[in-house]
Amino acid sequence: MFNVFCKYLDDINDINDNKRKSMMDELGGLGSSYRKRVYHESFSGNKKTLSSQEISKFLDTILVHLQSSIANNKRRDGMYHAYNILTLTSDKAIISYLPEMLEGQVAAISSGCVSPEETVSILNSMRIGNLYREDQNSYMLYPIKTIPRFLEKNVIPNVKVESSTLLMTLLKDQNQDIIQKDIHGNYHFRGDLTNVREFNTALHALDSTYHDLLRAELHSLTVLYESVFHHKEFTGRSGTFFAYEGIGSIYWHMVSKLRYAVQELYVKSMQGKFDDVIVEKIMNHYTQITDGIGVHKSPENYGAFPTDPYSHTPFGRGAQQPGMTGQVKEDVICRMREMGVSYVDGKIQFMPHLMSKKKFNRTEETIHFRTVLGNIQEIQIPCDSMFISICQTPIIIKLAEKNEISVYKQDMIVETSPSLALSSADSLSIFSRNGIIQQVHVVYNASELHI
Repeated sequence: MFNVFCKYLDDINDINDNKRKSMMDELGGLGSSYRKRVYHESFSGNKKTLSSQEISKFLDTILVHLQSSIANNKRRDGMYHAYNILTLTSDKAIISYLPEMLEGQVAAISSGCVSPEETVSILNSMRIGNLYREDQNSYMLYPIKTIPRFLEKNVIPNVKVESSTLLMTLLKDQNQDIIQKDIHGNYHFRGDLTNVREFNTALHALDSTYHDLLRAELHSLTVLYESVFHHKEFTGRSGTFFAYEGIGSIYWHMVSKLRYAVQELYVKSMQGKFDDVIVEKIMNHYTQITDGIGVHKSPENYGAFPTDPYSHTPFGRGAQQPGMTGQVKEDVICRMREMGVSYVDGKIQFMPHLMSKKKFNRTEETIHFRTVLGNIQEIQIPCDSMFISICQTPIIIKLAEKNEISVYKQDMIVETSPSLALSSADSLSIFSRNGIIQQVHVVYNASELHI
């Protein structure tokens, strides 16, 4: 298999329909042979050691193909194709495309292959494109499309019928095995032919009478049949319903995945010292995506209680299907990062990149907090600070002129460090909820906050 991948490396940027089919046949043949051998002979039990260099070379080769595949799916508008249609012939593997989808943009941004500059281009195109719903300030799974009415379906364009010698001959002979003409002069394929396989079977049944015409037009009529029904483009409820993640629907879990992907890129951009203009644009898009999520909306706009998670928002209706959807996971992770919390190599780390000065209390405040031991503790929150908790351990975050962490342990022991990361031992203590750490005070250099 590795040799097959390597074989196509030299012309990977020039893969055409024929080469794509050849590669699929070779890989499929190898997989089929392996499967048959295992089924008939079982595993030999013999083991072979592979060097780390061999494994690394294999993974590098796979990455080249994956990166090429992602690049080949870039659209002219800067966005990316998501699910594609594969049509196989005897010697070709032909790729065609469905309309743009939110999932494709999330996948591209999350892949690590798209630069921050290109991500901004994707997000700009989304904002002015067919995926954006202004009434909810958010993004649909797929663009809104017009569904043909019942009488508009299965209508063959007159020009296509009149340019086909076989179809015109069948109509002249009053043969309705393939095509029929209604009282209004419109042409239709026979109604009980439900797919292209049945259509081809009906065509071949004409062979004894219309052999020469059938041979000349078999392929073109198959293409015509598919162009009328678009069976290959059928995506289920997403392309036929107007609710349940259907036409015009916002699927909130996917919006939160987009939010998470953009947030992740923003943090990487800050750490990687990217151009300030690009970093600011990524942050602006992150803010816009976040503002479109329910918790930031009025009940009237959201159509439900804003802090409750909902599956989707159909076009023209409020949020539907309440429940603990996958959206909750991404939103919790994003919110913790907004509070400056991240986890690196098993350690709790505090990063101010996404924190906003607007979130800090302007006055002193007293809160009551239940500790890991079940006790109610009164905590004083000074001005220019905020309060969060990790595994029921109180964390007080303050603004000052330097970065610093103070860990308050049992027996009034205080450990202070200029680092913004807790030690592995202290992090484990918090994760295990053993009560050894009473509080953590984090001090940020106010000048490092960008929002």
